[in-house]
Amino acid sequence: MIDEIDRRILMILQDNARTSNADIARAVSMAPSAVLERVRKLERKGVITGYEARIDPSKVDLDLTAFTFVKTDEPVGAIDTGQQLAAVPGVQEVHYVAGTAAYLIKVRAPDTRSLADLLKVIGRLSTVRDTNTTVVLQTVKETGALPLGSLPQPGEE
Repeated sequence: MIDEIDRRILMILQDNARTSNADIARAVSMAPSAVLERVRKLERKGVITGYEARIDPSKVDLDLTAFTFVKTDEPVGAIDTGQQLAAVPGVQEVHYVAGTAAYLIKVRAPDTRSLADLLKVIGRLSTVRDTNTTVVLQTVKETGALPLGSLPQPGEE
């Protein structure tokens, strides 16, 4: 379980993972060494799983985003196809879902021709039976940040 100070540290790091320990320490009214120890503890516990740069997809010619439902013939609960989907270049996210499809995947491609090629690769997987793709016209919000500061805590109303 994390306490309020850990939550505040996580919110700061989600906003900018390059924030210095000294700046975090000032924000949470702690010594930098104490903040460093808390961050290391959060890493050891697996709360913080890594750090990454956010890249503007349009600056690296990956302007097209699409979401694809993937139907499979694998048994309920099996995720072998999901692991194969995760290995396909261009697939950003793979979610095992309830409903008529087994997976919902997020893909990025330079253009519709590249998306068609990507869907061919996915369609060649032996357990894939059908796909249904929706192309994104405009993204209003996209984030990997969790809503740590806005959710009620246990016991709060």
